[in-house]
Amino acid sequence: MLLALLEEHDPAIRQRLREESIEHSEVHAEVRRALGTGEDRAWEGILVTPRVRKIVALAEARAIRGEVEPIDLFDAIREEGGGLAAEILQHAALSPHPART
Repeated sequence: MLLALLEEHDPAIRQRLREESIEHSEVHAEVRRALGTGEDRAWEGILVTPRVRKIVALAEARAIRGEVEPIDLFDAIREEGGGLAAEILQHAALSPHPART
């Protein structure tokens, strides 16, 4: 789910990453590495696991006027905190970043 959210280039998600000094491209690359190429697997879409259900429920609770936006899902992934996506984001937030000029 995080990969799909990052590939949407949503301005609110990009802003959230900037606020935490997280490089979009670094997180995107790390998620891609973690998932592998997928060439040996047929695409079945996002599996609806208990964790995905929880993330969607958290996003729905955050949503304004009942409309879940990409940022709601992004924040819910971080709030749920138990999956690989949350680990990658947490690691990226804690990693030192080179000074920007």
